[in-house]
Amino acid sequence: MRHHSDVRQAVEDDVAELVRLRALLFATLGGDFFNPSSAGDEWRHALTTVLKDKLTADDACILVVDGDNGLAACGIGTIEQWFPGPHSHNGRVGHVIGVVTDPAYRRRGHSRAIMHGLLDWFREQDVARVDLHASRDGEPLYRSLGFVEHPDPALYWRP
Repeated sequence: MRHHSDVRQAVEDDVAELVRLRALLFATLGGDFFNPSSAGDEWRHALTTVLKDKLTADDACILVVDGDNGLAACGIGTIEQWFPGPHSHNGRVGHVIGVVTDPAYRRRGHSRAIMHGLLDWFREQDVARVDLHASRDGEPLYRSLGFVEHPDPALYWRP
């Protein structure tokens, strides 16, 4: 896979920084949905386990940009096997998750470079569609890359 010069695949040594950036994302999004006060730190341990597992998985791509001390930015792509239909010839659906840049490194094109790397990977993996939930800050970037409104409303349920 060829990426923008700054972008590389994450390795196990990046996991602590990936957890830090993901926590930063939720703190920035805030509110009771993304950052409930009751959450505690247990999710960080669970995330560490999942990240280590997904670093080498075929259905995930974790890309990073190095900063001076730790990571400047990261982004994750995953692929799920859904059911094919007229709108989805093979049922392979990509998801972009947690594209985040450390505040000290923003406005340098890191998120755009990571997205180009992820979109290249999705093309290589023959996905029928890529979905994402955009933050207000991220929405202009995603639209500039060709993302459009999904026809279905985004709903969720928690057991």
